Amino acid sequence: MALTTQEDWPERQASFEETGVKTFSPRAMFWRQFKRHIPAMISIVVLGILVVMCFSAPVIAPYKFSAIDLRNIKQPPTLKHIMGTDDLGRDLFTRILYGGRVSLTIGITAALIATAFGTMIGALSGYYGGGLDNTLMRFTDIAFSIPTLPLLIVISAFTKSSLPIMVLVIGGLSWMANARVVRGAVLSIKQQDFITAARTIGLRNRRIILRHIVPNIMGPIVVGATLGVGGAIIVESALSFLGMGVQPPNPSWGNMLQNSQDTMASKPWLTIFPGLMILITVLCINFIGDGLQDALDPTLRR
Repeated sequence: MALTTQEDWPERQASFEETGVKTFSPRAMFWRQFKRHIPAMISIVVLGILVVMCFSAPVIAPYKFSAIDLRNIKQPPTLKHIMGTDDLGRDLFTRILYGGRVSLTIGITAALIATAFGTMIGALSGYYGGGLDNTLMRFTDIAFSIPTLPLLIVISAFTKSSLPIMVLVIGGLSWMANARVVRGAVLSIKQQDFITAARTIGLRNRRIILRHIVPNIMGPIVVGATLGVGGAIIVESALSFLGMGVQPPNPSWGNMLQNSQDTMASKPWLTIFPGLMILITVLCINFIGDGLQDALDPTLRR
């Protein structure tokens, strides 16, 4: 039986249409299934609006994020300051937008680093097996045993919380789960007939991995990447809350929470708004990950 590839899909589709059978391309089937996941669709809209607003902060923010107004210290939300002001009279809405740029950049970049490295380790380990598999998995076990947050605190103290270093460290300590998931997916797919056929016709291992195996395991890879963004944002927020992340006056959602911890009861808006941004962002990313998992799983398509 001939293998159906993405290149010969139009011919297959035309032959089905001649018989009156309605067909969908893989991309159309993915989108059809994804649209049925209502929380994921709502999350895309909410997260899209949030990302656009944060990265448009220099245009839409009403004030400079470092503008101090000592006459309006810790003011509650008003029409002039819709989210209130902080302990130096700075507009909280403006700092939320600028802080979102930092938190989202760290989350997305660190997740991409972790996904790329984890996919490489998992694919090599699962495909080649043997001694290489054992070596890479023991390396993964060792990396899993390292306490992430204490190590990040130590590194942040020595690097003075440099943003590029923070991204590299968070990404470099978040790849292990991706590697294990990818390895398991590769082990389940490398024995299938189309991989055997690719080996038989003499394709190189690198081509088999990149062109035939990785595209067929994009489901767990993409889901792991989306969930990794939320995890990286939480780690950055935790570091900033402990004073080891993004340093003032530069805002991030984590250090805004850290600055408000003494006034949580008396000035709750200083805590509620940055905490709400973290909650909404991570929740939306998790819903999108659930939707992608359903859409990329062929057993759930109907």
